[in-house]
Amino acid sequence: MDQKRLFLAIAVSLAILLGFQTLVAPHLPKPPPQQIAQTIDAQQAAGTPGAAVPPAPATEARDVPRVRISAPKVEGSINLLGAKLDDLVLRTYHEEVAPDSPLVRLLEPRSGEHPYYIQYGWTAPAGETIRLPDNDTVWKASSESLGVGKPVTLSWDNGAGVTFQIGMSIDDDYMFAVSQTVRNATGQPVKLFPWSRIRRDTKPTVSGYYVLFEGLLGVVDGTLQETSYDKAKSEGDKKAGLAYDATTTGGWAGITDKYWLTSLIPDQAIPSKVNFRHVDDHGDHYQVDYISTDTLTSPANGDVTTISHMFAGAKVVTLLQQYEAQLHIPMFDYAVDWGWFFFLTRPIFQAIDWLNAQIGNFGLAIMVFTVAVKALFFPLANYSYRSMSKMKLLAPKMTALRERLKDDPQKMQSEMMGLYRTEKVNPASGCLPMVVQIPVFFSLYKVIFVTIEMRQAPFFGWIHDLSQVDPTNIFNLFGLIPFDPSAYIPLLHMGLWPLIMGVTMFLQQKLNPPPPDPVQAKLFQFMPIIFTFMMAKFPAGLIIYWSWNNTLSIGQQWLIQRRTHLAKPSLART
Repeated sequence: MDQKRLFLAIAVSLAILLGFQTLVAPHLPKPPPQQIAQTIDAQQAAGTPGAAVPPAPATEARDVPRVRISAPKVEGSINLLGAKLDDLVLRTYHEEVAPDSPLVRLLEPRSGEHPYYIQYGWTAPAGETIRLPDNDTVWKASSESLGVGKPVTLSWDNGAGVTFQIGMSIDDDYMFAVSQTVRNATGQPVKLFPWSRIRRDTKPTVSGYYVLFEGLLGVVDGTLQETSYDKAKSEGDKKAGLAYDATTTGGWAGITDKYWLTSLIPDQAIPSKVNFRHVDDHGDHYQVDYISTDTLTSPANGDVTTISHMFAGAKVVTLLQQYEAQLHIPMFDYAVDWGWFFFLTRPIFQAIDWLNAQIGNFGLAIMVFTVAVKALFFPLANYSYRSMSKMKLLAPKMTALRERLKDDPQKMQSEMMGLYRTEKVNPASGCLPMVVQIPVFFSLYKVIFVTIEMRQAPFFGWIHDLSQVDPTNIFNLFGLIPFDPSAYIPLLHMGLWPLIMGVTMFLQQKLNPPPPDPVQAKLFQFMPIIFTFMMAKFPAGLIIYWSWNNTLSIGQQWLIQRRTHLAKPSLART
């Protein structure tokens, strides 16, 4: 029975870590398709709400004026050709840790390599003949720049008595307020469907991890809807480009990257149709759009306005939650991929984020959080370690029993169970600490990997980004040799923190009862080495957590073993 238990423990441990490694291992990303700027005309017939959003424009070569955007967190411009927000850079985020690295670009014009933009407009009901602004419309702006407290209004007169206006304002962060106004100077009412869309005309290079969603998403009727780029393509090919559609009131929808989000937030009281689209026209083109299902009527010699919002920026959790409360946006912080274990990942993040605010270092916050988790499970761990300590002291008696009854396995098992009952030892209790740690380990990995707060968060020394692997490598003598062997053989990357973790695993193993079988004992000796190589590619923050957790466990286990040995010296006698 003891042999089966040991092999089962090994199998379970390896299965958990190997399975986890498989789930988070990146797929080989496909290179993004080269942009071929073409007019997309695969929309459905005009006059049907949700299907009349006009096609994307061809490549823009016209020199048209722009409205400059200058705000505390973003800078860029609005293209007056087609009234597109297609130029946006995040002022407080760099592509790399180095402060002189380029700023993160979120939106890009169609003349760029990766076109990505946001646009607002109107479509007419079937049978209506009214000249509407389109992708070739050149708008007039009320000012040359948009900033905090400095809104701008774009206007276009259709020459037939109707003026269209798009007003934009921005707050101190990443939220734009957008008004769509129709001013009607004619003697007849004008009925229109206002729409908005986010357009991405290339498939981005995604991280390729199962634990991270990137693609088209939104909250529809209180339910999070996610459509990956691949799924949007496969579903869109079946339905003339329409990968997902629903009629809803309220909610939000957009396109998410690992750390960045563009999102449309319609008037939460107006019913509308939300669509996720993919059109394959010499390239991959993705779109999220809203269109009102009720006509917006501008009365004769009057005007009508609808108000909505759009978010374009970093997925800072507290900021998303603030917008969720202020603007009544349902589940807006679910733009962060909390995953299936959201009931653990969200509170774990909140705890670590709060600790970081008090301490000023996310690495130290993780260590303090680890102490809190150890304290929470202290009684369970104590029970487990006491049982393991007794098992270690019982090892001589168990070895003698096996030797004496090796020819009678049934009697040997019976006497071993009797010994366990007499000494009140649970042979399976050693697995309890690891079983308890697995959900916390996975959730912490998720938090470190997906939250922007952990991005480029430094620790001490050589760790400048807790969300990335330890940059040092023993195989090039920690940088003394100007050569990176992992570029050719990925296994040949072993940082200093993973080595520290391996040492703590080895020391903890020494405190556990040794397997009586020599083959098992030899196998167990290699477990720290195997785990060290397996986890070398995990984020440094997670390795620090595991190392610190092992260190605390070693101290706790050593103290319990010492007390157990002093309290029951007779256990060691054979």
